Amino acid sequence: MAKNLIGSNWCDASDGRTINITNPATNELIDTVPESSKLDCDKAVEAALAGQKEWEKKPIHERAAILMKFVSIIEAHKDELAKLLSDETGKPIKEAIAEIANVSIGIPAFCEMAKHEYGKVIPYGQEKGNEKTLQYTVQAPLGVVVAVIPFNFPSDLFCQKVPPALLMGNSVILKPSAHNPLTLTKYVEYLIEAGVPGGAINLINGNGGEAVQAMAENPHVALVSLTGSTIAGAETMAKCAKNITHVMLELGGNDAFILHKDGDLDLAVEETVWGRLYNTGQVCCASKRFLVHKDVKEAFVEKLKERLSHIPVRMPSNPEATIGCLISEDAAKKVESQVNETVSLGAKVVFGGRRKGAFYEPTILVDVTKSMPVAKDEEIFGPVISIIEYEDLDEAIAIANQSSYGLCGCIFSQDQKICQYVANKLECGGVTINGASFFRAFEMPFGGWKHSGIGNEGVMTTLHEMSRTKTIVLKNIL
Repeated sequence: MAKNLIGSNWCDASDGRTINITNPATNELIDTVPESSKLDCDKAVEAALAGQKEWEKKPIHERAAILMKFVSIIEAHKDELAKLLSDETGKPIKEAIAEIANVSIGIPAFCEMAKHEYGKVIPYGQEKGNEKTLQYTVQAPLGVVVAVIPFNFPSDLFCQKVPPALLMGNSVILKPSAHNPLTLTKYVEYLIEAGVPGGAINLINGNGGEAVQAMAENPHVALVSLTGSTIAGAETMAKCAKNITHVMLELGGNDAFILHKDGDLDLAVEETVWGRLYNTGQVCCASKRFLVHKDVKEAFVEKLKERLSHIPVRMPSNPEATIGCLISEDAAKKVESQVNETVSLGAKVVFGGRRKGAFYEPTILVDVTKSMPVAKDEEIFGPVISIIEYEDLDEAIAIANQSSYGLCGCIFSQDQKICQYVANKLECGGVTINGASFFRAFEMPFGGWKHSGIGNEGVMTTLHEMSRTKTIVLKNIL
């Protein structure tokens, strides 16, 4: 049975409760993990508080060297880790292999950036009265960081949260999803092997939001970095507010994909397959609302149907699989219910639309109108392509912006003036031109507007988000 890590102690839940971890494609039991209590969470914060004071004493180059050793350990175990990630998530094995490989892209970038965070200097005399005074800034640790990881990209989001927190001298309490915590449990074991001491890294398992909320309201937690639903983010933010605890929130999305009449249809079809069906549609920044100009809608739908007919749903372990299963049968039932609800309002299924257990076929919905829930704030977390026809470009922009979400968006047009116009008008944190909104490089700042989040993750921004600025003044030093 997998365990929690509190300080240097691998342990069960204080009350002995457990969570079963099953393969969603086969329903086979893989392992069990602890169902942590509030007492466990409080102990983890206490251990992280003590561990942080020791960890911050290491210079950044030593922290970076430890994390680079971790990267080499992951590389040595990449095949078994990919299989475990696929088994516990239902992610196609080739996608799991790619996600594990990203460790060698993301973490070295954060390590190099951390070693080149030099601070800023305000020279003598920049302001009247300070002709003899020098001011400079340094970045200091925040303290205890709680990293809440969702089920859909556990390895990628581990890399976005845990290494930068450790590099900046914080301690971390890792809270993985209750659906698939086993790969991240191995990551914690490998961090310890690489030289991160227990206490600097801790692991707490738990179902639902109980463990997260218990830590969010603990006054000794400095930051909660959460990727998850908007509801979970709002609850966490409310708990954190009581102690003025920092938050980084990457939440839900309902991204608009705008295909204008002069857009490249073949490119748009390929980007739809990439940007909507990757990870079987379970992507926060996936394109979900497909706004297609009336002059090309019929041709786009026909090309898309032809393309999808060559993408069969297969077992995630199959090397040929492009579409696997959802994270659970309940998740697939929710997608099924959302599709049925949309059809009851007047939409039509022209491709797919069938569920078997946790598997749900790639599905195309047409005749979706701008007044339907899926055209606003109902996020379908599965392989469903909802097509909304438009005539005027400003109408498409208005439909895109009517959502309370604002994660990402995209525009397809061969006219760069149109592309720039739309990119500037979309109310979201990122816009892709002639590509699906599903684009997230490690280097870029990634974060949403409106109900899609607070803060930005990425090599350009996370190190500052996970530290605090101190200004040191050499008054009248001249």
